[in-house]
Amino acid sequence: MDVDTVMPSMVAETGGGAFHIGLLVTIMIGGSSISQLFFASYLHNKRVKKRFLLLGINLRVLALAGLAGLFFSLKGFGNGRVWLILALVFLFSFSGAFANISYIDMMGKLVSKGKRKAMLSLKQVISSLGILVSAVAAYRILSIYEFPLNYGLLFLFASLFLLTASGGFWYLREVESAGEPIRRFMGFMRLIKKEVRKNRQLRNYLLLISTLGNALGLMAFLVLYAKENFPMYDLQVESMLILKIIGAVITSSTLLYFSKRFRYGILLYIAALLALSIPMLVIFSDSYSLLIFTFFIGGMLSAIYVISMGGILLEISTKKNRVIYAGAAGAGSIIPASFSMLSGWLIHTQGFNVFFMIFMSIILCSLVFIKKLECRK
Repeated sequence: MDVDTVMPSMVAETGGGAFHIGLLVTIMIGGSSISQLFFASYLHNKRVKKRFLLLGINLRVLALAGLAGLFFSLKGFGNGRVWLILALVFLFSFSGAFANISYIDMMGKLVSKGKRKAMLSLKQVISSLGILVSAVAAYRILSIYEFPLNYGLLFLFASLFLLTASGGFWYLREVESAGEPIRRFMGFMRLIKKEVRKNRQLRNYLLLISTLGNALGLMAFLVLYAKENFPMYDLQVESMLILKIIGAVITSSTLLYFSKRFRYGILLYIAALLALSIPMLVIFSDSYSLLIFTFFIGGMLSAIYVISMGGILLEISTKKNRVIYAGAAGAGSIIPASFSMLSGWLIHTQGFNVFFMIFMSIILCSLVFIKKLECRK
C-alpha cells in the first residue's frame, strides 16, 4: 500500500491522471490525518482503547480485501473504476487514522521516556525490513503477472498479512487512562485551542506538520513525472519501491545505533535538506536513473520524519493530553492535504517545474519552525 510507488502507479495504470493522484495523496496522507481531529474527540473519553484499535485495523483488512476483489474483476467495471478504487482507499486510510489515535495513546503509556528513541528507531527498522521483504514479493508479482491480476494478488496478500499482524495487539495488556471528560466535539475543539495557546511547542509542532509534512506526498508525483517525461522507459515501480525501502532501512538502523545521542532537531534539519534535494536533482538532471535514485533519498526522508515527529509528539504530551495532541496533529495536516489536491491541478495546468518551485518554498519555511521548536532531546 506504499503511497509513493504502488498506489500512484496503480491509479495511473487504471486510467487516472494528475488530479486522481493528487486526490489519492490527499486521502492517504492529509485527509486521514485530519480525520484524527474528529476521532480524537470521541476516543478521548474512553478509558481503554484497544478494542477501537482492533476495529480500525479490521476495517483496513476489509478495504484491502475489497481492492483485491475489485482488481480480480476489474473488466466488469466501467469508467467509474478509478472512483471505486479511491472509495476503498478512503476506507483504508480513515480507518487507519481511527486506529492511530488509540495506538499513540497505548504506546505513550506502555513505553517509558528513556526508551522511546530506541523503541521508535527499532520499530522503524523492523517495519522497514518487513516492507523490504514485501517489496521483493511485490517486485516478483508485478513482474510475473499482468495488470490487473498483479494488483489483485498484491492487495489479497496485503489483507492477509495485516490480519495476521493484528494478532499481536490482542495480547497487549492495556493501562487504563482517560483525560478530562468532554461531552461535545466543540468542547474538544476549545480544549485544543486552549492547549495550542498555552503550549508554544505544540504550536510550532503543528506549523512544522503544515510545512515539512508536505514532503511525504512528493514521491507519488514523481511516479507520474517518470511516466510522462520518460515514456521510452518502462515504469520501474518495483525498483522505486525497493530503493525507497532500502533507504528507510539504512537510515532507521543508523538512528537505532545512535538512539542515545541523536537529537530530533538535527534530524528535522536533515529531513528538510533531503526534501529540498529531491526536486533539485529532478529539475537539473535529465537522467532516468537519477530520478529512480531519488526514491532512495525519499526512503531516508520518510524514516527520519516518522521517527522525529512521532518522538516529539510523545515528548511534548502527557498521559492526560496525548489524545488531544494527536487530534491537534490532524489539524496541522490541513495544509498538506490541501496542497496535495492543489498539486494535481498545478501539474496539470502549469507543469512540474512550477510545482517543484512552490514545494521547495514551503519546505524552506519549515526551517523557521524547526529552529523555534527548540528540540533539546
